[in-house]
Amino acid sequence: MSTKQLALVIDLNVCVGCHACVTSCKAWNTAGAAGPLSDQNPYGADPSGTFFNRVQTFEVGEYPSTETVHFPKSCLHCEDPPCVPVCPTGASYKRGEDGIVLVDYDKCIGCKYCAWACPYGVREVDEHQKVMKKCTLCVDRIHDELLPPADRKPACVMACPTNARLFGDIHDPRSEVSRAIQDAGGYQLMPEWGTHPANHYLPRRKTEIKVRAEDLERVDNPLKIDGRLPKPALKSPSLDDVTTW
Repeated sequence: MSTKQLALVIDLNVCVGCHACVTSCKAWNTAGAAGPLSDQNPYGADPSGTFFNRVQTFEVGEYPSTETVHFPKSCLHCEDPPCVPVCPTGASYKRGEDGIVLVDYDKCIGCKYCAWACPYGVREVDEHQKVMKKCTLCVDRIHDELLPPADRKPACVMACPTNARLFGDIHDPRSEVSRAIQDAGGYQLMPEWGTHPANHYLPRRKTEIKVRAEDLERVDNPLKIDGRLPKPALKSPSLDDVTTW
């Protein structure tokens, strides 16, 4: 286990599903050390491509107490990653200095063993290069000393307009991410698999929605009762004559 473990903490309570993290990740990494991230038929009827980060949107609950949940998901940089030991060439590996899980493209043969071993479904084969690709936490950016310290964060963190994404060392109890996990009850995704994901999620805070019973039933306009509506003259213009639909 690494003494330092860099990770993302994602606040589901403030994520609005804008996909800024997805597009910024794609833009940075397709032109960076981890790129290119190829696309297939991007402007056609059935576009697809390689992404490090995706946002899944769900409707949860039962009517009328339904909610929309936006759930960003990328490689969780597990502390015990199952993708590493199954790789026959050693292409998948975990760095000791910061805990980031990476893929060496020069060693990857595209066998997909790592994708089958990953219980989170966050590895994708680049159909152009025929190698496995995944989130790198923008490793080429976060350690770039030519950038100002404030900019040494993953592209998705920098782009998030609601600050739903935090970045730091979860093994440092004084870090922003550690405090957020402790204060807001952060949790790991599918801990029962024993992979110890480094990325954590902050839960949505429940807000009680009060719906009046009369709001759930459509009622007719009481003026539509026979004899209550004013009757226009025979030669008066109709609604279609005076209204642009």
